[in-house]
Amino acid sequence: MTDQAQAYTFKAEVQQLLHILSQALYTDREIFLRELISNSSDALHRMRVELLTNSDVVDRDAELAIRVTSNEEAKLVTISDTGIGMTEQELIENLGTIAHSGARAVMERLQKEQRSEVIGQFGVGFYSVFAVADRVVVTSRSFRPDAQAVRWESSGGDSYTVTTAERTGRGTTIEVYLKDDAKQFAEPWQVKQIIKKHSDFVAFPIFYGDEAQPVNQTKPLWRRSPRDVEAEAYKDFYRQLTMDWEPPLHQLHLSTDAPIDLHAILYVPSKRERGLIERRTEGKIKLYSRSVLIQEEAKDLLPNYFRFVEGVVDSEDLPLNVSRESVQRTPEIQRIRKTLTGRLTRELAQMAENQADTYRTFWTEFGPFLKEGIALEPASKDDLLKLLRFHSTQGDELVSLAQYKERMVEGQSAIYYVLANDLESARRSPHLDALEARGIEALLLVDLVDSFMIGSLREYDGTPLKNADDPNLELPELADEQSVEGVDQATFDQLAVRIKDVLGERVTEVRPSKTLKNNPARLIATEAGGQRDMHRVQRLLNREYAVPASVLELNRSHPLIRSLAQLHATHPDNPLGAVIIEQLYDSALLLDGLHPNPAQMVPRIQQLMEAAVRTE
Repeated sequence: MTDQAQAYTFKAEVQQLLHILSQALYTDREIFLRELISNSSDALHRMRVELLTNSDVVDRDAELAIRVTSNEEAKLVTISDTGIGMTEQELIENLGTIAHSGARAVMERLQKEQRSEVIGQFGVGFYSVFAVADRVVVTSRSFRPDAQAVRWESSGGDSYTVTTAERTGRGTTIEVYLKDDAKQFAEPWQVKQIIKKHSDFVAFPIFYGDEAQPVNQTKPLWRRSPRDVEAEAYKDFYRQLTMDWEPPLHQLHLSTDAPIDLHAILYVPSKRERGLIERRTEGKIKLYSRSVLIQEEAKDLLPNYFRFVEGVVDSEDLPLNVSRESVQRTPEIQRIRKTLTGRLTRELAQMAENQADTYRTFWTEFGPFLKEGIALEPASKDDLLKLLRFHSTQGDELVSLAQYKERMVEGQSAIYYVLANDLESARRSPHLDALEARGIEALLLVDLVDSFMIGSLREYDGTPLKNADDPNLELPELADEQSVEGVDQATFDQLAVRIKDVLGERVTEVRPSKTLKNNPARLIATEAGGQRDMHRVQRLLNREYAVPASVLELNRSHPLIRSLAQLHATHPDNPLGAVIIEQLYDSALLLDGLHPNPAQMVPRIQQLMEAAVRTE
């Protein structure tokens, strides 16, 4: 090779590909620096391996490092490394050919698939530099002692040149001459910020200018042994990662090389809504490969019901896409997902068993996410069932389904629950009367997602779950049930006709209850089935929601029903009777979480209060 530059022409397909890669594929132009640093890191990795077995290399004692400089006036950014370097032929192959796979094959893939899915089979990250550069000069010397330094230059057009160069040490230097609209990337603070953001944990030191201290951290926390990391270090890293100044509730540090290389730190935040600057409820998992940031937010590494988790995942086994902005859905990704999900599930199960107070805090904040998992991801249901906790009618402690089953009374054949908008309403539910009379516990479901979840949770360990408002409820017989004087059948029938006249099609039937003890009335579905559990959701999501017609059951022994029946028998035309009937119906709707607009009750309640004062 002579000192005179020799010109080479890119193939037509490569020219098209350069345009796609430099203009269309990358969403954030600053990542050109990440790509070049990543290439330098790869060259240093290869050099480190070479040094293990070969002593006949150029600059054997040179530090394995990357140095970045910039010149604002010249609009120049330079990245230099002491890696394995390239010969003339390697330079042409690496920078003049798209990863040896043939540009036409790449173009065919780009036409058939989304560009973001064409993954690191082609090694084209270097070309992202043309998103910011008018001209790029690469000078490289191979580690081989007899190799000549070479210079590659291109303006991103249809050709490039290669010539001999002067370079005493091994490695590669890339000079990026920036376009006018990209000159900000030569500002020192900008360069260092990009390095910290995208390459902070590259395994080799990255120096800026003449600074003696590297810009990056060369030993990421997640690649250290968990036994070597102090508790405070985890908290500091969490704050740096999330800008959340509340310490995390729990962290999981995983480091393994089999069956897949995987290093991860996952955090469970202390609160659902967190963050000092950005208030949010969903976490972000940063994805690294060989300590190089690949994705700011990798959504495929955990199931959606764990989307509150924050953290970092790093693996050397990941194939990357051309822009390193997404990863393939490959067996490696699926193994990582399975490993992380399994470990996180076990950690939460251990927390529930050994740290009840901590788990109660967790469940209060993040329980709805796991319930959503039951509803939407059937394959995960068996794992999530162990984590479910519920309020119940037996005290204030949260109860698991296993604990509920252990407390079932003799003759009880189902796990019972009530749906309501809040705990207070649930505890006052008239549907509980029959259960309480028999000492049967009921689960109190008050989250909106419960209506979704229960549709997928029809049984547990062979025992069915049943809504306490089931019209066909079968309960153990009461041993010593004492009858209380109630409204006689004839008077009740007259009252039932009046109520049906007032409420019209809102009720299909008015009948005496066999289960009510402490409450005057309850509404039950016209037939059993899971669809009625979704009424609360439909009420919130559908502005034109209509309350379903129900059966109204009355407690013939309750003072209110006895007084109402007496009022109707003696003064059938008294308008106050209709007001009481309306309020009786609305109160039952309210306790069930089905009232479309509780504010409508206010005038009627005021009317009843005025009547009560006049009576006094």
